[in-house]
Amino acid sequence: MFTRKKSIPLMLICLSMLLVLSACSGGTAAENAQNPASEGGTGGPVKVTWWHSMSGNGEKAIQQIADKFNSSQSDIQVEAIYQGKYDDSLNKLKASMGSDSGPDLIQVYEIGSKFMIDSKAITPVQQFIDKDQFDLSKLEPNITRYYTIDGKLNAMPFNTSNPILYYNKDAFKAAGLDPEKPPVTFEDFEQAATALNANGQTGASIAIYGWFLEQFFANQNAEYVNNGNGRDAAATESLINSEAGVKTLTWWKGMLDKKIISNLGRNTDDTNSAFAAGQIAMTLDSTAGLRSIVEKVGDKFEVGTAFLPRPSSATEGGVVVGGASLYIMNNKSEEQQQAAWEFIKFVASPEVQAEWSVNTGYFPITTAAYEQQVLKDNMEKYPQFKTAVDQLHASAATKATQGAVMGVFPEARQIAEGAIESVLNGQQEPKAALDQAAQQITEKIAQYNQTVQ
Repeated sequence: MFTRKKSIPLMLICLSMLLVLSACSGGTAAENAQNPASEGGTGGPVKVTWWHSMSGNGEKAIQQIADKFNSSQSDIQVEAIYQGKYDDSLNKLKASMGSDSGPDLIQVYEIGSKFMIDSKAITPVQQFIDKDQFDLSKLEPNITRYYTIDGKLNAMPFNTSNPILYYNKDAFKAAGLDPEKPPVTFEDFEQAATALNANGQTGASIAIYGWFLEQFFANQNAEYVNNGNGRDAAATESLINSEAGVKTLTWWKGMLDKKIISNLGRNTDDTNSAFAAGQIAMTLDSTAGLRSIVEKVGDKFEVGTAFLPRPSSATEGGVVVGGASLYIMNNKSEEQQQAAWEFIKFVASPEVQAEWSVNTGYFPITTAAYEQQVLKDNMEKYPQFKTAVDQLHASAATKATQGAVMGVFPEARQIAEGAIESVLNGQQEPKAALDQAAQQITEKIAQYNQTVQ
C-alpha cells in the first residue's frame, strides 16, 4: 500500500519526447487498424492486453473476469497481466510510450488521473459512451464524479473503496460504552479512546497514510488544492495547511500526547494486525480491507464499523473514493480500442460487479449489482459492509468530496505523510509542518504545470 514515487515532472519531460517520436513513427489509430501486422488484423480474435496491479485475491478475481469474458464469446481475447503495484505499473507504462509494447487497457490508481489525461496517451471512455449511448445512470454517481474531469469520463471506474472506522464492540462494552453508538465526531473519538485505553489495550491507532488526511479534508468539506480542487482549472496551490489540515493534525497529535492512541507508523497492515489482536480498540482502514479484517479477528471479538469521524463543527462533507480505474490507450488500433471498450462494458455489468465485490471487498460500481443474490448473501455475511455503502451515498456532492486533481498527487501524498510523521514524532508543530508541506507541494505543482504547458 505504501510505495515511493519518482519525480513525475521529470518523467513528463521524458514522456513528451517519447510522444513526439511516437507521432513521427507510430501512425494513426486508423492506419494501424488497416495494418495487416497489427493484432486483430489476421482474422483471429482481437487480443486485448490488460495491465493491472492487483495481487493475491484481487489477481485471482481479475483472472476470473478475463476468463469468463473470453469464454463468453470468440471475437475478443483478454490477457490480464500483473505489472506490480500502481507506481510500478505506471512507470512501466511511461517506459513503453513511443512503442507498441504497452497495454491496450491499464488499471491506474485514482491519484494518477491527472497525469493520464495530460499524457494525451488515452482515448477517453466518454467517446465510447457517447457512441454507444451507454447509460451512465446505472453507475454509482459518487464514483463516476471522481473520474469526470472537464465534463467527461476519462476512465471507467473499476476497484473503488472509501475509509471507515473499525472498532471492537466487546471492548466498548467492557469500557462502559454503547457498542451501537460509535464515535461520530473527533471529540467523540477522543472520549471513546480515553475510555478504551485500559488493561493493556490502547484506545486507537491511525496509520500515517496521506489518503486518510485527504479524507479528513473532504469530511470537513474542505478542498485540498485551489481552483475548485483542481477541477475548475489546473491546481496551482496546495491547501494542506488550511484550517482543516491544522485541526486534524492537532487533534491527532493531542491524542498521542495523552497516550490514548498509539503511533504504529505508515504501514496500515501493522495497524490492522494490532486491531485484530485486540491491542488497539479502534482504527481506520479502507472498506476493501473489511473482509480481511473480519476474518483475522475471527471469534475473538465482534467488529463494528462506522463513518469516518469529523470535527463537531463540520456540518457537510463526506468521503472521496479511492481505488483505480481503467484507461484505453490511444496508440493502438481502433479495433483494439473498441475491443477494450467491449470488455469494459462486460466488467461494468451487474453480474461481474457483484462477483468482483464479493471476491475483493471493493464497491460495485453499478447500483444494480446489489440486486444480485451473490452480493445479497455477502452483505448478510458481512453486515459491516453496509456502513461503507451508506457512507458513500451520504457524502455531499461537492468539489471537496469529488476529490482533488493534480499531476503530482503521488509525490504530494508522500510529502503529507512526512509532515504527519514529523508532527507525531514531536519534531514540528502541526501548522509549521503543514506550511512546509504546502510550500513543497505547491512548488512541485508549478514544475509539473510548466512541463505540461
